[in-house]
Amino acid sequence: MNLPASLFSTTWHWIAAALALLVLYQSVLKAPWKRLSQGTQLNLLLGFVIGLGLTWSLKAGVKPGLNLHMLGAMAVTLTLGPRLAIIALALTLSVITLNGSVEWQAWPINFMLMAALPVMIAHGIHRFVVRYLPAHFFVFIFVVGFAGSALTIMLQGVITSAAMVLSGAYPAMFLINEYLPYFLFLGFAEGWLSGALITVMVIYRPEWVVAFDDRRYLWNK
Repeated sequence: MNLPASLFSTTWHWIAAALALLVLYQSVLKAPWKRLSQGTQLNLLLGFVIGLGLTWSLKAGVKPGLNLHMLGAMAVTLTLGPRLAIIALALTLSVITLNGSVEWQAWPINFMLMAALPVMIAHGIHRFVVRYLPAHFFVFIFVVGFAGSALTIMLQGVITSAAMVLSGAYPAMFLINEYLPYFLFLGFAEGWLSGALITVMVIYRPEWVVAFDDRRYLWNK
């Protein structure tokens, strides 16, 4: 994560730029902007940008691109919805790019792997649980909030590592032995922190969490 431009060829950067523009265009076009004028959604979006900006700036690693930090993708996706979540993470990435943590020329590929991809994974996990598991409060909290957050960052780590292997940045066995195992620990931390945040919000301010529906998870239970 926080991938430097030197790890990828010019072709990779052009492809990432095209995909980033497409994703951003769709997100801006279809985002529920009216929701930001109601209640606390705008404050939540800005709060996530600031909080995650600080979190993404605090990273550990020993080689270029092989640093670790929590993402918060599941929490922001459940709270704001996928379209606004992508916009929030794009703003977060821009913040840490401004402070020098990410190179501007690497913004598109970092956006795709650190923002768009994890939001898509998080939204997919949520939709899977809604479709196939019982509509129960604890299913939402523990399966989506806790386990889903952990699974999101672990899958993001696997896909990002695969991209680095395909680009020729690092050999597969090196990443498997020296990088990917740490995502198990990172997933544990991400699951607990994001899960705890979602739990607190759905208990005290359920209206803040777009993905949480009182009628589905609480009525007649």
